[in-house]
Amino acid sequence: MSDMIQGLWVAMPTPLDAEGHVDHAALVSHGLSLIKQGCDGLVPFGTTGEGPSFTATERLEATEALLKAGIPASQIALGTGFPALPDTVALTRQAMALGLTHALILPPYFFRDAPAEGIEDAYSAIIDGVGSNRLRVTLYHIPQVSGVAVPPAVLGRLRHRYGAVVAGVKDSSGDFSSFLAFRAAAPDCGGLVGAEVDIARALAAGGVGTICGMANLVPDLVRAMFAGGAAEPAMRAACGLFDGAPFLPLMKAVMAARSGESGWRATRPPLRAAHPADGARVAAALAALAAPQPA
Repeated sequence: MSDMIQGLWVAMPTPLDAEGHVDHAALVSHGLSLIKQGCDGLVPFGTTGEGPSFTATERLEATEALLKAGIPASQIALGTGFPALPDTVALTRQAMALGLTHALILPPYFFRDAPAEGIEDAYSAIIDGVGSNRLRVTLYHIPQVSGVAVPPAVLGRLRHRYGAVVAGVKDSSGDFSSFLAFRAAAPDCGGLVGAEVDIARALAAGGVGTICGMANLVPDLVRAMFAGGAAEPAMRAACGLFDGAPFLPLMKAVMAARSGESGWRATRPPLRAAHPADGARVAAALAALAAPQPA
């Protein structure tokens, strides 16, 4: 069992069928393709997967489909966070019953004035409620979306209290100083970034990898970021294609344009699907970008 998520893990989007249910076949096909292309692991039902828009049962059934397709449990980290802690505990325990050990867990979102001590209490309640030394929690810091931050000091105290069970943190804030604060507070934790352009500098600062969305579209380019800064201009250009539009709907529209499968474009309310023409435009622009080749 790996003690932390490391390398290139993909924040998977969630394809939907005509009735708005999870399209397991499309999800599995995409997951297998990502692993075949050299990605190290998959994270369904995070932000890119519209996680809060799906029930615990839907998340578990999709995870079972990935496992039945032959993707090892060690290469899946399920997003299990809910505002109600008992729901988070229950889903995390059920995921572990399927063989998973890694869980990406948001702090309880809604009460935005919760103090740092309250966030720490919440994670402690989740870990104690799951009650397994096999559990490996990656705290999920994405305050611009969730509205609730994970204070670096909380990560440090939780790591000191629970050891390897608190495996790491995913910093999706896009603020590199925040990532450095997590590294200072818990230097033995696995530091992961969500912003693809920060991968090389995060690794240089002692980070261990990324969980990111652009790997769904340009996995080779994301992988090139692990080799240093040479790929950064191309990575910035790729990410820049999404400026001015909601990332997730446009990313799904790109996947629909590439695959010809309209279910990839669909989103669940309150999100709205991007226009097919926008997906086709960005897909064409991404195809013109290439990762730099090793010398």
